[in-house]
Amino acid sequence: MPGRRGSCSAVLFNNFSARATMKCYLIGYNLNPPTVSGKQENVTMLKQFLGKFELEPKRLFLIDGLGAILTAVLLGVVLVRFERFFGIPSSILYFLAIPPIFFAIYDFLSYKKDNIKIGQFLKGIAIMNLLYCCLSIGFAFYHTKTITILGWTYILIEISIVITLSIIELRIANRLNKRQLKAD
Repeated sequence: MPGRRGSCSAVLFNNFSARATMKCYLIGYNLNPPTVSGKQENVTMLKQFLGKFELEPKRLFLIDGLGAILTAVLLGVVLVRFERFFGIPSSILYFLAIPPIFFAIYDFLSYKKDNIKIGQFLKGIAIMNLLYCCLSIGFAFYHTKTITILGWTYILIEISIVITLSIIELRIANRLNKRQLKAD
């Protein structure tokens, strides 16, 4: 029975063919595969995800700021202690730990600002993050002979996270700026 808790009833074999459809209801939910294709479903989920940040764009500043603090701590404290495992010279780690501190300050100050220019502030941090990724990759390639697999793994994971966040920030910034232009 479809509505009974914990029961699973199946409607099978409309014509006893191999193409018979099965509908399974568990706790009242239809467990059939979605009717939209997987690609369309992913696009819909991405739009919903971006929509949440468009409604509350200041969350991006908090996420970015906390990520910047984490990066600064990892680079300036943790990775320095394990330099021989990562192969990144400590002088480079200390140097790369400095910009995220300023990014975090920028993020937290932007979070406190009014909503009028939030799109411009998001665009600013996104561009700074992308430039930081270029700087990190540049140093990594300059020290390619000393960086270990573990070091490359860290750098690539961090850069992929920062680039993803920057893309989201740019998209939301563009949407907010377009909305602001329409309002003016």
